[in-house]
Formats: sequence, structure tokens, C-alpha cells
Amino acid sequence: MMQVHLNEKEYIAILKPNGRLSESDFNSARDIIDPFIENHEKLNGIIIYVETFPGWDSFGALISHLKFINAHHKKVSKVAIVTNSIIGEFAQDLGKHFIAAEIKHFEFTDLEKAKKWITSSKK
Repeated sequence: MMQVHLNEKEYIAILKPNGRLSESDFNSARDIIDPFIENHEKLNGIIIYVETFPGWDSFGALISHLKFINAHHKKVSKVAIVTNSIIGEFAQDLGKHFIAAEIKHFEFTDLEKAKKWITSSKK
């Protein structure tokens, strides 16, 4: 299951995975995020907040994750990956070659720093 919190004042979505990611996690995230983007044209940022990366529960979940990224990366200015997992550094380095949003990795204890980074110099 993944919790999705939408901060409408700051235009930030915080995604908190709890266990392996499923297709329904990304469908639920779309149900919350997409109407906001339709009404406001963008998000300032998405924060992925998880201590260690949980992986996916199926190949379909991985595909759903990739489709989610593809559908949203041009409508989001920044993505903060707040985790102690090595996947944070990997995603930051690799993602900048494929994703329009600016990506930055933060340690799991630095959630507030990630929020400040997203809200500073809003695009």
C-alpha cells in the first residue's frame, strides 16, 4: 500500500510506500494527483518518502510505475527521493537523463529539507 498526501497549498504530493508497490498503488496515486494537475496544470514537486525501497509485487506493478513516471514527469518541476536506500542516488543520477523534472536525493531524516528544496525557486 502507498499513502498519497497532497499538499494543495504548496503543490506537493508526498508518496509513502508501505510494503511492495502494486498496480493499485499507482492507480490510487493517479486518482489523487491527476485531478489536481488538471485544475492547476502542474505540481511543484513529488516527494517519495520511504526509508528503504520496498520493490514491486509484480512485473505489472513495475510497468504501472514506469507509466506513472512517463505520464507525470513533464508536469512536475521537482522530484525529491527521501530515502536511505541506494536507489535514491541511482534514481537521481540516472533519472536526470530521462526525466524532465529535476531530481534530488535526500537522506530519510531530511524530509523538511526536501520540502524546502521543492518550494524554493518554484518553476
